[in-house]
Amino acid sequence: MTDLLNQLCGLWLPLVTPFRDGALDEPSLRRLVRHYAGRPIDGFVLAATSGEGLTLEGDELERIVALVRFELASERRALPICLGLSGAGTRKLMAELDRTANWPIDCYLISSPYYVRPSQRGLWQHFSLLANRAAHPIVLYNIPYRSSVGLANETLLRLAEHPNIVGLKDCCADRALSAELLRRRPAGFRVLTGEDTDYFDALAAGADGAILLSAHVETDRFAVIRRHLQAGQREAAEACWREVRDLTALLFAEPSPAPAKYWLARSGLIASAEVRSPMVEISAELAARLDQEMARRGAPGRRRRDLVA
Repeated sequence: MTDLLNQLCGLWLPLVTPFRDGALDEPSLRRLVRHYAGRPIDGFVLAATSGEGLTLEGDELERIVALVRFELASERRALPICLGLSGAGTRKLMAELDRTANWPIDCYLISSPYYVRPSQRGLWQHFSLLANRAAHPIVLYNIPYRSSVGLANETLLRLAEHPNIVGLKDCCADRALSAELLRRRPAGFRVLTGEDTDYFDALAAGADGAILLSAHVETDRFAVIRRHLQAGQREAAEACWREVRDLTALLFAEPSPAPAKYWLARSGLIASAEVRSPMVEISAELAARLDQEMARRGAPGRRRRDLVA
């Protein structure tokens, strides 16, 4: 647990899941892991929002974890792996915790139950039961604009007392609430922002790091921003942030992770920009904007054919 708390900071990458012709694209997944193992990231999140986790079958999920762990070992990079889980029923999620207990992961990222909209007492009970059951520590995922219900700070602070709940991916979209939580959180409870467009402000306010889809692109620059802030070099950090701030908005101009997958496919890191229904590939208009941004940044690009709808 101590090792994980030391690792649960910095820049974590919520890895996209590459597909081709409807199936998991294992060669592209291997290529992604090898590439980012050589970049300044501090951990991987698998099968969460950016990884289209809700579209994955159980055997695909297990295969992804195994492949990522194998490639990291091959690259001699001991990065922690966080597995994304979500669901609306506590019993079903407890069964998933049992099924994945022996997988080579370090922690779980678990979002609030979607659709059912439980009370705060219900959320506290839900996460407490999961934390009691889980073989690995839990990072809470507060994202009310997707789950339709959010964890209030008082509930988060109660849950932070549980020894198996170690941190939070904060996507509450309310800077005042985020700042209050950072002030009141107990020692050892990590807070990582998941709002790409708020990356700089969250770090400046005291967040321990971030889980950023945008870090698939300009990975080194995102890492440098945090290093500058840690060194007290705010002006240098702000200058770096200005270089990527608009990029974060562009990568979310249409439903994520389709824009990022387009960029990665054009860069040759994955073979296809394919997403799973009900997601669709990006529009030709956004593809043109991304092409322009890639050219401006000097990013290598492949032909656009078959990458857009």
